[in-house]
Amino acid sequence: MAIRAVVFDVGGVLEVIDDSVFPAPAERRLGLAAGTIAGGLAGLPGDAVVGEVTEQQVRAEWQRALALDDEQVDALLDDFWRWYVGTLDRPLLDWFAAQRPERLTAILSNSGPGARERERCHGFEDVTDDIVYSHEVGLAKPDPRAYELVTRRLGVRPEEVLFLDDVEANVVAAQALGWHAVLHLDTGASIAEMQRIIDSAAGV
Repeated sequence: MAIRAVVFDVGGVLEVIDDSVFPAPAERRLGLAAGTIAGGLAGLPGDAVVGEVTEQQVRAEWQRALALDDEQVDALLDDFWRWYVGTLDRPLLDWFAAQRPERLTAILSNSGPGARERERCHGFEDVTDDIVYSHEVGLAKPDPRAYELVTRRLGVRPEEVLFLDDVEANVVAAQALGWHAVLHLDTGASIAEMQRIIDSAAGV
C-alpha cells in the first residue's frame, strides 16, 4: 500500500538541538549546581508536555524555585527557547516539504506551552497539512492514542503513514500501530531509508 502521509518529529529531527546551549551555560551564569534548572520545575502542578500547566506557570515556578528576579528568569527563558527551537536541518526540511502535494505532511511533537509560537520561525506551518503538539492535544508519544489521533486527522490508514523520530521508544510505538517508522540518527541515512520505504510501498 502506497505511502500517503509523512509525519516528522521536531526536536532532534527537523531541529538540531545543541545541549551546550542550555541548561549548563545558564546554570553557570546563575551560580547554580548542574541539574538545578531541570529540577526547578519539580513543583509544577502538572505535566507541561500534555498541557497541564501554562507557560506563565513554568516561568513562575522557575523564578520561585531558583530564587530569580524578573531579569534573571527572563534571560533563563530566552536561553531555554533558543535551545528548544535549535537550528533548522534544512536538507531534511526540504525533503519533507517536497513530499507535497503527492503526500500529506504532518508534525507529531512532544512539546511544551509556547512551542507553536516559537517554532513559527522555521516555517513549519507553511509545509505541513497538520501539526499535532502534545501540549495542545493532551497526548504525548509513545502513547498509542497520539498516533491514532494523527491518523484520524489526516484521514489515512496506519500502513499509509511514514514516520521519522529520534527516540527509539516513539518509533517502536508507531510501528506497533502499523506505521512505517524510521529512527533518525543521520540526515542522509534517514532520507535514503524513507525513500526506500516509499519506493517499496509503491512497488518501484
